[in-house]
Amino acid sequence: MVCRKNMSDELTTSQTQTLSKSLELLKVSLESSLSMSKDSVKPVDLDEPIGRLSRMDAIQQKEMASTNRRNLAIRLQQVNAAIGAVQRDEYGECNRCGDDIGFKRLTAKPEAPLCLNCQNEIEQR
Repeated sequence: MVCRKNMSDELTTSQTQTLSKSLELLKVSLESSLSMSKDSVKPVDLDEPIGRLSRMDAIQQKEMASTNRRNLAIRLQQVNAAIGAVQRDEYGECNRCGDDIGFKRLTAKPEAPLCLNCQNEIEQR
């Protein structure tokens, strides 16, 4: 599927400013979450005198926290990339086809690097 330029999806200056503020707030929030979750990924002390099930639960909790931190870090990278795109006046353009992503999609996910059509194509693979 090839995306076609839809001029009605092009961001206005006001929309870009609104989304830029959202990106900055999201960046602060993600950085804070990453900072606060540092302790939750410390290795489980195997010498600690706790039961086998408690130790397994602690290991599972650590793995879940590690996955969550990884997802937060990926999202933070996307936010930083979107902030860079705003600064280069390229924000709102699909990284794959160059079409406009659209204000509605960017309001829901301001760091979205792809238009909905390209995102759907990738997810269907």
